Amino acid sequence: MVAEGGVVVLSGAGLSTESGIPDYRGPTGRGRRAEPMTYQKFADSAQARQRYWARSHVGWRQLGLARPNAGHHAVAELERHSLVEAIITQNVDGLHQAAGAQRVTELHGGLDRVVCLGCRERSPRADLDRRLHAANPGWHATASQFNPDGDAVLPDELVAAFQVVDCLTCDGLLKPDVIFFGENVPRPRVDTCFAQVAAARALLVLGSSLAVRSGYRFVARAAALGIPIAIVNQEPTAGDDLALIRLDVPLGPTLTAVVNAIPTPRPA
Repeated sequence: MVAEGGVVVLSGAGLSTESGIPDYRGPTGRGRRAEPMTYQKFADSAQARQRYWARSHVGWRQLGLARPNAGHHAVAELERHSLVEAIITQNVDGLHQAAGAQRVTELHGGLDRVVCLGCRERSPRADLDRRLHAANPGWHATASQFNPDGDAVLPDELVAAFQVVDCLTCDGLLKPDVIFFGENVPRPRVDTCFAQVAAARALLVLGSSLAVRSGYRFVARAAALGIPIAIVNQEPTAGDDLALIRLDVPLGPTLTAVVNAIPTPRPA
């Protein structure tokens, strides 16, 4: 399927677990309470924003230590050889790009950016990290558990002592440039992904349970168009009944084997 080219990849948190980033619903998510922030709570509650930024201040730094794994490198290699035409990722960790992939649509945004809810100005997360560090002298915390969005588990007393900063331009509320639960993906971004799926010869789903509509809709669209679907995920998925190929195997070794099995990759 991959060797014939025209592949669109839809990736989820399961692709990044081999980089040490936990997922929400797969094997690394079991036994860990994952309560991602909702947009409504973030926008309405100063306490919720304090909780988010304190925990994310720690988790983002740990997330920043993650490096692309064999699966990310394999996808980037397939893209370089013009076999993968587009990558739609539900992940916010930037590891596809770190592996060298170019044609990536971050469906849910990226943790490396911050957006002001007032003036909508975007700025690098690294700049905010420096400001938060300066606003919290003597505040130190580490965490052994964190979620795919960088939300780290911290004691309440550390959260309560954390100082949040606002937009330098308009004093508006700052939010990570990611889609929170309860927030809609911008329509132009969705339309771009639908167009990529419609133009695909095959859809390859990697590490996604497809439990939320945000990703499942692209699988449903491919099925409706008669585009063959392959799903590689270490758990059952909501799209299994639509898939031509369904593999419950580790992604890194599997994708590496796919790359190695293609004898004459097309020139980039």
